[in-house]
Amino acid sequence: MGDDWQTDRIGAALRGENPTVLRRLGAGFAVIGDVQFLPGYSVLLADEPGVERLSDLPRAKRLTFLADMDQLGEAVERACRRLDPGFRRVNLEILGNTDPLLHAHVWPRFEWEPAELVGKPVWLYPRDRWSDDRFRLGPQHDVLRESIGSELDQLGRRAGALNQRGARG
Repeated sequence: MGDDWQTDRIGAALRGENPTVLRRLGAGFAVIGDVQFLPGYSVLLADEPGVERLSDLPRAKRLTFLADMDQLGEAVERACRRLDPGFRRVNLEILGNTDPLLHAHVWPRFEWEPAELVGKPVWLYPRDRWSDDRFRLGPQHDVLRESIGSELDQLGRRAGALNQRGARG
C-alpha cells in the first residue's frame, strides 16, 4: 500500500486504505496518531474531503463531529488510564493552523512528562519528538490501538442504547 494514504488521509479512510483508522464515527474517522511520544495520541478526521473548518459543516453535522470528538477523547482517557498509571488527563484541540482539513487532536497527558512540559501545550515539545523513529506508530502500539478501539465500541453501544431509550420516550 505504501504511504500514499498520508497525502489524502480522508480519501484513504473513505476507501478503507488508511491504516491508522480505529473506527468510523458519526461525522468522521477516529485515527491513531502517526507519532506516539504521548502514547494514545489520536485524531478525529472529518469524513468530508474539502471541509476546512467546523463552520463549513451544517449545524447538525457540527454537533455530531463535536460529539465524536468527545467520544474519542473519553475512549483515549479510559484506555490510557487502564494502561498507564501515570495518566493525568486528555487535552482536546481543534486548531487548523497547518493542515487545511477539519480535524481534532486528542492528546493524553501523563505525570511522567518532563516537568517543564507537563503543564504546557504539546506543541512546545522539541521538534525531534515528532520525527524520531522511536515514537513512530508501529506494531508496539497494537495493544493501545485495540484498547482505544474497544472503548470506542463500548461508548458507541452506550450512546446507541441511550438514543433508543430517548426515542421511546
